[in-house]
Amino acid sequence: MGFTALDKDSGLSTLNSFLEERSYIEGYTATQADVAVFEAVKTAPNSEKFPHAARWYKHIAAHGGKGANFPGTKKAASAYGPASAAAAPEPAAEDENDIDLFGSDDEEEDAEKAAETARRLEEYNKKKAAKPKTIAKSMVILDVKPWDDETDLKEMEKNVRSIEKDGLVWGTSKLVAVGFGIKKLQITAVVEDDKVSVDELIEQITEFEDHVQSVDIQAFNKL
Repeated sequence: MGFTALDKDSGLSTLNSFLEERSYIEGYTATQADVAVFEAVKTAPNSEKFPHAARWYKHIAAHGGKGANFPGTKKAASAYGPASAAAAPEPAAEDENDIDLFGSDDEEEDAEKAAETARRLEEYNKKKAAKPKTIAKSMVILDVKPWDDETDLKEMEKNVRSIEKDGLVWGTSKLVAVGFGIKKLQITAVVEDDKVSVDELIEQITEFEDHVQSVDIQAFNKL
């Protein structure tokens, strides 16, 4: 039950699938559950092989990692994760009294029920395939920090917004005081998860090295 072998590809694959539609291990905010799993992962996952796990790991690391003061009580990493991670039970030996699931000895009736079940399953699969695929999106708030109080923040924001990608939409922004007369740019973006890597986006922003000192993820939420 829960996460195991998080220092190996098999465990990271389970974690990556678990985080595909989640921002945190439990609930909608970071907790000690994230710290417990973070410790078990040990090193940053490969962003190409495990993009969702890598995104989560970087976010938790930015907020303190192992020493993060998140709410909750920390348990073992194996206490968290998908229930499906548990080992599948051995199939029970077939008993002649259990063969007829409908309590009927009429083989012809059983065959009709099986055919009806197959027909309904086929119809369900056709309807499911016809539904448009939901586009997974995330909203991320980035803290873009300048070098000092003499940095041109308008030019810095202009540089950030100059980054254009398919699946990237820039949103609102504001300047937030950080002390000593220095302000940081806090900017929101909505990204399509399959098209835009937030890690790569951050790397692109930091390439504006004349204006940008560093970039942190202030918030990350699935839409």
